[in-house]
Amino acid sequence: MASTVPVSVVTPERELVTTEAEMVLVRGADGDLGILPHHIPLVTAVRPSVLEIRTPGGRARYAVTGGFLEVRGDQVTILARTAERPEEIDVARAEAAKERAEERLREHAEDVDTVRAQLALQRALVRLQVAEESRKTASV
Repeated sequence: MASTVPVSVVTPERELVTTEAEMVLVRGADGDLGILPHHIPLVTAVRPSVLEIRTPGGRARYAVTGGFLEVRGDQVTILARTAERPEEIDVARAEAAKERAEERLREHAEDVDTVRAQLALQRALVRLQVAEESRKTASV
């Protein structure tokens, strides 16, 4: 019985990572998911969240801004709109995006698309969380 499952994270621009995982953690459409080897088949939307891939050698965390997760056979594929490694995140840009989204939500103007602003805020917060956790881990 295999103790790992092949995982691929793909965006429209690139294949971010392909590895063997003991567990995959991500936020799906209906809540947080933990995928282990031999998981039942599943297709779900992925919400903006931290994607954690636990491997025999440790763990890796990525910022994903939505997409789809598919578990088929003994393979996990995440088709993400965008996915970034911690070192790829521009913290200043993510902070600016967070501030813009918060300002739009505070305005309550009729021309503000609230759902779009909330999603922008979620994406910025996820990026900042991944970057901050990476910075803390690197300084330990």
